[in-house]
Amino acid sequence: MTSTLQNSPTTDQEGREPPFSPAIVEGWLQALGKAVRAHQLYLPNNPVYQRAIEQLRANFVALWAETEQLTLAITESELKWEGVVVASEPSKSESLAWLLYQDGLRELTFMRGFEVDELDRLLGLLQRVKRAAPDEDDLVTLLWEQDFINLRYQFVEFVPEGIGEIETGASYGVERQVDMQGSQAADEETAPTPGIVSMKEFDSTVYFLDENELQFVRSALQAEYEENLPRNVLSVLFDLFERQSAEDVRAEIVEILPHLMLHFLAAGDYRAVAYLVRESRHACERAVELDDRQRDALLQVPERLGTAEVLGQLLQTIADATTPPDTAELDALFEVLGGTAMETVLRWTVHLPSGPLRASLERAGTRLAATNVTELVRLIGLPDREIAIEAARRAGELRSPGAAPALGRLLGVDDAAVRLAAAAALAEIASPGALQQLERGVEDPDREVRIVSVRVLGARGHRAALPQLEAQIRGNDMRGADLTEKMAYFEAYGALAGDGAISHLDAALNGRGLFGRREDPETRACAAMALGKIGSPPALEALRKASADKEMIVRNAVQKAVRGGRS
Repeated sequence: MTSTLQNSPTTDQEGREPPFSPAIVEGWLQALGKAVRAHQLYLPNNPVYQRAIEQLRANFVALWAETEQLTLAITESELKWEGVVVASEPSKSESLAWLLYQDGLRELTFMRGFEVDELDRLLGLLQRVKRAAPDEDDLVTLLWEQDFINLRYQFVEFVPEGIGEIETGASYGVERQVDMQGSQAADEETAPTPGIVSMKEFDSTVYFLDENELQFVRSALQAEYEENLPRNVLSVLFDLFERQSAEDVRAEIVEILPHLMLHFLAAGDYRAVAYLVRESRHACERAVELDDRQRDALLQVPERLGTAEVLGQLLQTIADATTPPDTAELDALFEVLGGTAMETVLRWTVHLPSGPLRASLERAGTRLAATNVTELVRLIGLPDREIAIEAARRAGELRSPGAAPALGRLLGVDDAAVRLAAAAALAEIASPGALQQLERGVEDPDREVRIVSVRVLGARGHRAALPQLEAQIRGNDMRGADLTEKMAYFEAYGALAGDGAISHLDAALNGRGLFGRREDPETRACAAMALGKIGSPPALEALRKASADKEMIVRNAVQKAVRGGRS
């Protein structure tokens, strides 16, 4: 919309001066035109759009400094204020005046406060009208629906020929002036038009609804809108499947269900998908005269959801979504997944960052692992290290004794990370079978695996591992180990061997070798801690001999061991 007002008059047709300068209105209309175009071309977060809106709001401030309301008269090509042309555009395609005029608007009145909450709504309506098809609602209807508070408008109605009595010379297309504020009728009383029905005529009749009846209608409408349509459709289908034993009926329903599931998935209605899966399984139990072929056909419907291809695509869609689904929706969907989905769930759990989707998959993975131990054992044995590690972790969290043999086999693979995951899981399970498998970790090439295995075997009192521990203590392998590893071995040795290890530990702590040499301070400190684990009087006596040792690390270990032995 361009302004052509440089030479326009500054007085109305009766020669009266406007209450303030028309330039303020002209500037405001120019800013409005820019805002309308920006709303059509850009998203709300675009800087161009934001600048246009800010400029328009600034023009509103200048306008309200002069008046409380602004009334514009609308013609085909012009907008007038106080009889002065303040905007004119000969091209109808770019004319705001024509956009308003063609839908019957003849006057617009903006009141203070319009720009606060109603400006964006009006811009949206103007954009919608410019793109509307001929059979869509016109601008007057849209304004009425919005129920504006700070916008008054007048429009003309086209009364068809033959309705009521119209002035002489009237024909189809006669205009009738109507004044609206928001969606409220003007307060002024107008004479009723003959032949035109008014709602006021029914207000006092016996047929008009009272308040209780209106409340009932509102409640019924609300209940109808809140009804879960997908669930109702599925309920009808499954009722038919269960009650109708005809082959063609059940075959048709089984053919429909996969299409519905894909539709619900695409729409993001995961609760409906969960309901479909659950009811498919229940229908197999409740249906009358159901043969094996029909049962298998129906069960294939929920099984498709757990396949790697379908579930993988679904998880990718959820992960890429700008707005993630509700957590309750995700949990409802994942709760109906079967054991075949466990591999896909664990694989995605490993790769997803922290967030609602990963948290839901974590819960689903734990549930699937707890109810499908056979599948969990299979996944532990897969060559895929990520799946094997995640499956081992699940087995440890669930303390599943049935997974111990598979975890023990992992202690023989070359990947240290896999062996460590297996050792940690066996340590959590800690059943006799798991501890037996964990014996292999005492001599593992990886330090972390050795430490985990030795600590658990000692803490659990697994005496079957004593020969291996004693061989390590008495051998030369411990000399190259760090203090943490030495401590783990010595403490486990003391806990398992008991008084039988006192002589060897006493010699390591207090004895002297050839030429009067003693063991290194770290080894002697570890021997002291092992004696503390034994805690018997002979063990405490051996500790007292070293209570005044010149090595601080040894003295501290002795003091700590004595306190532990006494307790």
